[in-house]
Amino acid sequence: MYAEYDLHIPDDLSDALGLLADDNGGKATALAGGTNLIVDMRARRERPDHVVSLDRLDEMTGIENDGKRVTIGGRTTVSDLLRSPDIAAMAPSLVQASQVFAGQMVRNTATVGGNIACGSPAADLVPPLLSLDAEVELTSASDTRSVALDEYFTGYKKDVRRSDELITRISWPCLPENTVNSFYKLARRKGDAITITGVAVTLTVTGGVCEKARIVLGAVSPVIFRAMTAEAMLEGETLTPDLIAAAAAKAAEECSPIDDVRASAEYRRLTAESLTRRLVSQAWEQLS
Repeated sequence: MYAEYDLHIPDDLSDALGLLADDNGGKATALAGGTNLIVDMRARRERPDHVVSLDRLDEMTGIENDGKRVTIGGRTTVSDLLRSPDIAAMAPSLVQASQVFAGQMVRNTATVGGNIACGSPAADLVPPLLSLDAEVELTSASDTRSVALDEYFTGYKKDVRRSDELITRISWPCLPENTVNSFYKLARRKGDAITITGVAVTLTVTGGVCEKARIVLGAVSPVIFRAMTAEAMLEGETLTPDLIAAAAAKAAEECSPIDDVRASAEYRRLTAESLTRRLVSQAWEQLS
């Protein structure tokens, strides 16, 4: 049995935000692709009084590249990402994550904003976006604000978004030349599997020196996070196998994984180290 709720299908963003802001009638929840929310409603983990469908809000879709930043709407689907030449050029890691994101039917429906909003430490799109220094635009009926994605999550399935706000856009700077951006998802099978360990890396090299490093780890902590200590070990340095190995080990030390049905905490920590070492090494080989 489904929980009882009222379904609203607004025609524009203003109406949707107004419905989310109106708390007189009980809890209101936004519905985008629904690939997480519907499951939670069936399990009674979510019991909204009002469901606000975003299906008709075309202003929350689309992919733009102005030469400086790439911007995508919160309702952009995973399949939209795979069809975009701008995403292929300016977010290779996001393409790699999209290719292993659930199955085709889910990719056709699941949205980027929804993947962020669900707050799962195993969310596939978040590590790539964090490695790209993405920002999220949060919009309510009264204002709009931008939050860096690395400041968005505050704990397990907790974030800074208010209940009356929607993730309307996500944006990041265009990748500079001499940059490699990549992602690897370790799971028990290639499709329709929850991540055991996810690693995204961005490396920019200038004059034989690592100018910028981003190392992002997923499914190995209550929140997806940047391994900033490991990043700092690489920046400003000419990378060697020993330095890369030391940074990978430091990244693994920053993890706080759990044991579950998919893998042990020890295995997650070991794979976080080995995948970080592999992706950083591959990036350095391409750029040096």
